[in-house]
Amino acid sequence: MTAATPLDAEELAAYLALKEVSSLLEHAVEQQLRTDGGLSGPQFQILARLSDAPAGHLRMTDLADSLVYSRSGLTYQAAQLEKQGLIMRTPAEDDERSIVVTLTPAGRELLDRVMPGHVEVVQRLLLTSLSRRDIAAITDIMGRVRDRMRTAPPRSAQRRPAGG
Repeated sequence: MTAATPLDAEELAAYLALKEVSSLLEHAVEQQLRTDGGLSGPQFQILARLSDAPAGHLRMTDLADSLVYSRSGLTYQAAQLEKQGLIMRTPAEDDERSIVVTLTPAGRELLDRVMPGHVEVVQRLLLTSLSRRDIAAITDIMGRVRDRMRTAPPRSAQRRPAGG
């Protein structure tokens, strides 16, 4: 393995700014979700993904893939949400080895309750300092980076064959 070329000053500044903004935003969002709904960030992401899914349900493997979250971590978070009546887990009709996660009416209600505060935090901390052109540029840039990263993701983020 060859030694990596060090980051130049501009690359390092971009990387550190991205890390700092991400950390500050994540901290504020986590705080808002805990205060408004007793949710962790991953729990909110699970509910939000299910809310956007057709019929409000997804296979656990597809949910883990979309969240870039370990299977064991997702299983733990899903168990916590299920105990609260916010989701249901059932065997898939076409493959009993697969588990389907479904958003319950209580889960949708909680998501609806925390979403206004979530949007307010994101708008206040991130979006108000950006123009529409900036937002389009960030969307384009981060989309390209995400797509490249998804071509060789860590194991927890690798797409699995259908039915898995």
